[in-house]
Amino acid sequence: MVSAGDFRNGLTIEMDNNIYVIIEFQHVKPGKGAAFVRTKIKNLKTGAVIEKSFRPTEKFENAIISRKDMQYLYADGDIFHFMDVESYEQIGLSEDQLDGALKFVKENEIVKVLSHAGKVFGVEPPIIVELLVTHTEPGVAGNTAQGATKPATVETGATVYVPLFVNIGDKLKIDTRTGEYISRAN
Repeated sequence: MVSAGDFRNGLTIEMDNNIYVIIEFQHVKPGKGAAFVRTKIKNLKTGAVIEKSFRPTEKFENAIISRKDMQYLYADGDIFHFMDVESYEQIGLSEDQLDGALKFVKENEIVKVLSHAGKVFGVEPPIIVELLVTHTEPGVAGNTAQGATKPATVETGATVYVPLFVNIGDKLKIDTRTGEYISRAN
């Protein structure tokens, strides 16, 4: 059990039959009234982020999240197949369970499959991936206002905003948490 007064960023708790991760927390001691903990929490099953206040003495069950390395094999309609790299056991997850987590993941890449109490509820892609640009418009000379970008489609079909010098066939490093271009890969 963990009390709201002990909340820290990244802590996972069970509340209302859901699993939440603490994104932000702040201990508040107003001039009048009792102290409380203001939080921003993310539901790990639905991805919804909510703001909620707790009394510091409220207690919650600490949620143990299991992260297992699995290989993304292929998509069959709206079912995505993964294989345990140790036991070769395969599982299929629906598009709803993934919530866009495979936007920047190619087939045969290793991802972390998340589960709680033996029930799989999501996937974490690698933080940084390298993908080829399959389509982008050429950069126009003279169109170089500070920080100018253009859309580029990568091999997974996702769109990323990149600097004007990026061309078709370039390999890019992309941060999967934000979907932002980091640099060209060597």
